[in-house]
Amino acid sequence: MKSLLTGLCALAFLPSWADAQTARTICGTRDRIVGTLTDRFGETARSWGLGPNNRIIEVFASSETGSWTITVTAPDGTTCLVASGLYWEDLAQDPAGEAM
Repeated sequence: MKSLLTGLCALAFLPSWADAQTARTICGTRDRIVGTLTDRFGETARSWGLGPNNRIIEVFASSETGSWTITVTAPDGTTCLVASGLYWEDLAQDPAGEAM
């Protein structure tokens, strides 16, 4: 189920990622980007998955502020912001072994 959700999220944000690439993309070292998300927005890593070309896709969020960010990290360590927003909410998880 997690891989399906990760795949759907990746597909949903590919158009946004393409738009971000043609607009203004914010990229930097992973440590710097994650530090800013943590220190400035209180966001922590919530999930990750492996995307095309061995890129790591991560979702960061803050339960306190409701802000969230999706990043993509290339194999060379460059991390770029792909999408961000407000009103993050954790969903209840099914007990282990139960399918939806």
